[in-house]
Amino acid sequence: MSSMYKDSEIAQAIFTVNRHAKTATDNQYLYALKKEALHLLIHQNRAQKLGLHFSKNPRKSQQQSSVLVKCGDYYFHMLPRKEDFHTLQHLGDLDETYRNPPSRMNLKHAKEVLRNFTGLEPKEVKPTMSALSKRYEPKDMDRFYTPKKSYFD
Repeated sequence: MSSMYKDSEIAQAIFTVNRHAKTATDNQYLYALKKEALHLLIHQNRAQKLGLHFSKNPRKSQQQSSVLVKCGDYYFHMLPRKEDFHTLQHLGDLDETYRNPPSRMNLKHAKEVLRNFTGLEPKEVKPTMSALSKRYEPKDMDRFYTPKKSYFD
């Protein structure tokens, strides 16, 4: 774990990773980086939990809350812990008009910053047997292939 990065650079990296995670097909590692980085920043008193917001898209149509976290010039939401409901003020609905500052950090650099900061590495994905068998299946016979022996020989 390294704290060679400024809070503003880490916040920008979290913003970039979070933006990409919302549309990525395999977003687990991206969300894990965001979560771990925010928890670490809060633990180091480099980010603050400001309060609770009602979630914009509640699961199963039940009202849920998320924790609003401020780091640098950026605001993020994360899942609350039990103690958050006792220690944080509820701020009601989130302000739909607010937007974080624009960021020009690319995803590769953002992941590198957060990986170095948190020490969190992606899990090595082992290919499944079906993926392996597809990779090593013989090619379909093309129309120019003629077997050496035929039934009529």
